[in-house]
Amino acid sequence: MVDPRSARLAALAEGLTAAHVDGLLVTSAANVRYLTGFSGSSALLFVTQRDTLLITDFRYQTQAAEEVDGVARVVIESQSLWTGLWQNLAQLGQLEVAGFESAHLVHRDFQRLLEGGGRYQWRPTTDLIESLRERKDGGEVEKIRAAITVAECALERVMKSVRAGLTERGIAGLLEAALRDSGSDGFAFPTIVASGPNSALPHARPTARRVCDGDFRLMDFGAVVDGYCSDITRTFVVGRATDEQRELYEIVRLANERAAQALRPGMSGRDADAVARGYIEDRGFGEMFGHSLGHGIGLEVHEAPRLAKTADSPLVQGAVVTVEPGIYRPGWGGVRIEDDVHLSSGGAQVLTRFTRELIEVG
Repeated sequence: MVDPRSARLAALAEGLTAAHVDGLLVTSAANVRYLTGFSGSSALLFVTQRDTLLITDFRYQTQAAEEVDGVARVVIESQSLWTGLWQNLAQLGQLEVAGFESAHLVHRDFQRLLEGGGRYQWRPTTDLIESLRERKDGGEVEKIRAAITVAECALERVMKSVRAGLTERGIAGLLEAALRDSGSDGFAFPTIVASGPNSALPHARPTARRVCDGDFRLMDFGAVVDGYCSDITRTFVVGRATDEQRELYEIVRLANERAAQALRPGMSGRDADAVARGYIEDRGFGEMFGHSLGHGIGLEVHEAPRLAKTADSPLVQGAVVTVEPGIYRPGWGGVRIEDDVHLSSGGAQVLTRFTRELIEVG
């Protein structure tokens, strides 16, 4: 069986040629993990056509050896990682033009390139690795599936405990504990629990507000399994739903369903967004859907591709994306329903299984 990391490094080597660089300095932790498997928080990775060099520190000596497992040469640096980089670059053969990840290198480290690496010509690059990460292989999809299963299991457990009178922060704590108990390595992003008028804030933070009967309660959260994220949103009604709440919820549910069914590899992110947006606009709520339809997920909870009004790039086969339309009425409340969808060769496959029907709780 071919190690997927070897295939990724080979694909990156082709990208180096196209970018006219002899090697690439990788500083994004997610990109380091994608290429080598190393999950530590401190590393510099340098990749050329023939060599892959990972520099980390003593804290990760054992971890790096186990996770990298020969796919890269590991150097344990006792001083600065940058000192180790300058000492080892000379051993990588002919190297004149070196690329760096312009989206991830902070200015302080760029100064280090100029001061310590002045013998090389440094060239900014964009998305050389991110473009590879868009297309998930089978192993990656299975890890995302596992993260979805963990998240759904946690939600099922919390649903039994939620009732009027609990605070948003208290519910968020219950959910995060359930994520850990269900097998999550961590949280894909800060958990969102918003109730009543707070549910009209797309990225609300949990507050001390107590959930009341008749509230919408929006929960947006994600699990992490072996580095890969899930991202799910469900909106419930505490107590009995009004006709108005049911109407708004059904519009969002059908927008979600239509968009998920329409997704295809090769479709532009703009056209995908338009499916849900057009349905909501036709029902008179277009101004209340102010964010994009979705984004890619993987080693990061927000990665390429984008499903948005301004996204002209085609969706690649193998991508896993979110579909998350919403309607938000300030001062009253909001609804968002979010699923994770795999763009397989046969079309869109919704990975999220938790029901999208309106649930009344408490």
